[in-house]
Amino acid sequence: MPLPFDPVDTIGLPAEQKRSLQGERLSALVDRLATGDNAFWSERLADIAPASITSVDDLTRLPFTVKQDLRDQYPLGMVTIPVEATTRLHASSGTSGKPTIVVYTPADLAIWAEVNARALALAGTRSDDILHNGYGYGLFTGGLGLHYGGERLGCTVVPVSGGNTALQLQLLEDLGSRVLSATPSFCLVLAERAHALGIRDRLGVEIGILGAEPWSEGMRERIHEAWGGNFTALDIYGLSEIIGPGVAMEAPDDLGALNVFDDHFLPEIVDPATGQPLPDGEFGELVITTLTKEAMPMLRYRTGDITRILPDTGDTAGPGTRHWTRMARLTGRADDMLIIRGINVYPREIEAVLMDDPDVGANYAIVVDRRGPMVELRVRAEATTAASSATNLVAGAERLARMITERIRIRADVEMVPEGSMPRTEVGKVKRVFEQVDDTDPLE
Repeated sequence: MPLPFDPVDTIGLPAEQKRSLQGERLSALVDRLATGDNAFWSERLADIAPASITSVDDLTRLPFTVKQDLRDQYPLGMVTIPVEATTRLHASSGTSGKPTIVVYTPADLAIWAEVNARALALAGTRSDDILHNGYGYGLFTGGLGLHYGGERLGCTVVPVSGGNTALQLQLLEDLGSRVLSATPSFCLVLAERAHALGIRDRLGVEIGILGAEPWSEGMRERIHEAWGGNFTALDIYGLSEIIGPGVAMEAPDDLGALNVFDDHFLPEIVDPATGQPLPDGEFGELVITTLTKEAMPMLRYRTGDITRILPDTGDTAGPGTRHWTRMARLTGRADDMLIIRGINVYPREIEAVLMDDPDVGANYAIVVDRRGPMVELRVRAEATTAASSATNLVAGAERLARMITERIRIRADVEMVPEGSMPRTEVGKVKRVFEQVDDTDPLE
């Protein structure tokens, strides 16, 4: 049966054509922002002559945009067209201050569907597949991004969202879905629960489109082992400020590399400390310019994600090979933000809860526990002398756990310990955040 639309482009343009298109789109974007009536961009580009931006070589002359800009312009100060011409609003899952709002026009939504359709197709999804979409729906961009990408590709999409493992497994078995999109931790939970119930071999899932939280090659191996058979776990990359999921995608024949859809999202790598561009192959901070967004375009947005540009193989590997910019899977972040089950968590938000409680002393530690299929958050805090009785420690831990959950929207296991029972740092910076990957307690 023929597709109901032109085939989704999973190849991209050869280097020379791509570079020309990127230059045209960059020039048009800068002209629109510099000469429009948006106060933020008029001020930010006041020293830039739009006519002087003619190619991607001019990119480094443009100023950076950072997440604080979106917070400072909250709620809609960075929208570059009349709000009545927009169609959709999403917000990031960040926990520091007010949410980061992003806005879409009909054309933005069409691009979003297109790049997610590309991502799905690049992963091996077919138009006759049933896509089991286990990403959260709502203000979070993950669920709807993959949803509309699946529909754009021609799939039948199951908008099951997250949670409710029993129902998820029933639908996977009854509908025979071949493609699952979810966070890597939830993907692993589903596999392990299916194994425990003795139904894993009855599930036909072969492709996992996994993102919204960092995951390692070790996690990929665990996921593959848990699902068994021909299952392939693939990384999808995106962030709300740029568009949501669909900025870049891993392919099954090129594991470890994310293909950036650079006709829409122009990537560069800079030194996190200086902001100076780095040559291909060197690790640095990923910076993205949105070349085609209408409602909330971004110039040189500093993502905070650390990666590097990989060698281009498209133009030398023969006809039909891909030409997208290839970047390594993310190795970390330039700041201290934690991502727990798809939610951005800032340690200072946890600290604020602890320091607001009169029974908590000045010493505490946060443990990101990655031993299980779902990342867990543990907090150990010292009580004051007056609150160090056994009864107060239990009551205080329960109270803090409740308050932290309300603040960051992630449940944390809290342990209150008597004053003086945690080690002190006498030289150098105090370490507050620890990772646990085996049975060795990092706080002992």
